[in-house]
Amino acid sequence: MTPGTAELAAAAVALVGDRRRVVLGIAGSPGAGKSTLAEALVDAVGGREGEDWVAHVPMDGFHLADAQLDRLGLRSRKGAPDTFDADGYAHLLHRVMSEPDAPIYAPGFDRTLEQPLAAAMVVPPAARLVVTEGNYLLHPDQRWQRVREQLTEVWFVSTDDDLRRSWLVERHVTFGKRPEAALAWVEQVDEANAVLVAAAAHRADRIVVNGPGGWVLTG
Repeated sequence: MTPGTAELAAAAVALVGDRRRVVLGIAGSPGAGKSTLAEALVDAVGGREGEDWVAHVPMDGFHLADAQLDRLGLRSRKGAPDTFDADGYAHLLHRVMSEPDAPIYAPGFDRTLEQPLAAAMVVPPAARLVVTEGNYLLHPDQRWQRVREQLTEVWFVSTDDDLRRSWLVERHVTFGKRPEAALAWVEQVDEANAVLVAAAAHRADRIVVNGPGGWVLTG
């Protein structure tokens, strides 16, 4: 277990308290470690409380498919705020909170295909904690604000920018881009999105530092 994961899991469980269900959002710039943290939290909380006590609903499942991005002329900006179905995401999170006694199916995302996958995830009725992560959970646009309204708390993942960019390039290469194309995508697309995300960091409830010593929850 990565150092700090147990402490973050304890804080997430404490957030639930005696409430029927909460949704914890993990925000941060591209490559900061949001998905890694979300998956670590789900594993750690599941180990403490039982697998069905916690569920995962990633924002990436609400990427517009490439066919829609092509139709809208947005393929070259994939990952920007307007390349997601923010309204559908907000609606699903509302169902997660308002229909706790029914299984709620949610889309996942295949990084090899770079496409969303319908009903790949499920929030079972037993789930008390639902973890969701994405770049724009704190974005001030009205469509994204409706997402924020469904979240009990949002934790913002902060890490060294040079390290974050190197992780991003490595990830793009792992999933099929040539190194020069990966670097160009990071510089021309991901970093523009990172500026938007960082500008909203002050809206977070707490900060999680992703550093060499592991995860540290502050605030």
